[in-house]
Amino acid sequence: MTSQARARPRVVLGVGAGIAAYKACELLRLFTESGHDVRVVPTRDALRFVGEPTWAALSGNPVTSEVWDSVHEVPHVRIGQSADLVVVAPATADILARAAHGLAGDLLTNTLLTARCPVVLAPAMHTEMWEHPATRANVATLRERGTLVVDPAVGRLTGADTGPGRLPDPQQIFEVCRRVLAGRPRDLAGRRVVVSAGGTREAIDPVRFIGNRSSGLQGYALARTAVARGAEVTLVAANVALPDPAGATVVRVESTADLRAAVLSAAGTADAVVMAAAVADFRPAARGDSKIKKTSAEPEPIHLTKNPDILAELCDRRREGRGPAPEVIAGFAAETDDILANGRAKLARKGCDLLVVNQVGENLAFGTPDNAAVVLVAGGDPVEVPRGPKDDLADVVWDLVAARLG
Repeated sequence: MTSQARARPRVVLGVGAGIAAYKACELLRLFTESGHDVRVVPTRDALRFVGEPTWAALSGNPVTSEVWDSVHEVPHVRIGQSADLVVVAPATADILARAAHGLAGDLLTNTLLTARCPVVLAPAMHTEMWEHPATRANVATLRERGTLVVDPAVGRLTGADTGPGRLPDPQQIFEVCRRVLAGRPRDLAGRRVVVSAGGTREAIDPVRFIGNRSSGLQGYALARTAVARGAEVTLVAANVALPDPAGATVVRVESTADLRAAVLSAAGTADAVVMAAAVADFRPAARGDSKIKKTSAEPEPIHLTKNPDILAELCDRRREGRGPAPEVIAGFAAETDDILANGRAKLARKGCDLLVVNQVGENLAFGTPDNAAVVLVAGGDPVEVPRGPKDDLADVVWDLVAARLG
């Protein structure tokens, strides 16, 4: 084996016996095309859904589900020992149960027992199975031991069923695994966090609205990174056209009033709230019930009124002790000029713990894959984050949040 081959991250892709096994082909492709050396370990029954030749062809490695194959290589020990990451997708209720109880009846469960690397499980099953007390207890046990169990998505299941239990989008599972392989700490394990993302819209009439250019990319990066660091994430998404991050509970909203209600509801049980959404400061004082028609006359002026300041309200509630409140509150400030002066004034006015200040404008922040910012810290020194992927800024924010959590 060449030194270049040895340098490739080694991933074990376990595949459970669920109809979502076919989606693991896409996950495998994402790993191989990004330079990972992948060994697929399906369960015996998983091969009823996708056959061994498919896994071998896509991975370029031999495939087996049995501990008795190639016994001289001791595969039931070697595969787990040599891996940099083990990910199981789909992880069925049966796999979760066997992993939680340390059973080792096939090559995959042996691999899970011998792995000393990070383990990511992406469950997929019917809603009744996912919500059963036995499954919930198994998931809790696995998480207590340091396994990253990514909550399933909500959506269409086998047949006509709909509900929680759908395998998350393979691209989103891959993004979580990529962050885990990057060596980020699991310092948010057991924590509940709320992230807002996107841009609110304020209706003028049934057709038109006042909005902004926010794409939600930074908020989604924050949610995705928090999941990879072990948090239970609620993502309040305002008018975002992005796939749900794997493992996050997504609440979709439109207006500032909608976003306020969702954030305040989730914040009551949260350890931290990060307000990354671009929230409209104003809304039309009156909303037209029908479309405003174009006429030869000049249109009537649109009178605006202030929207509630959600970030300030969160901080006021905490300061005044009005019910449960998050331990750490972080906000974002999009500025076009005098960004530090405006940011410092906003930090003092809002009363939050952290304020991420970034310059916006043409090809800056909104809708771009990268970002640069200065994170202002209440009672501490500012942290400058150079331009780079939005995931990197998300990690800096969570580093600072984790340091402030008790």
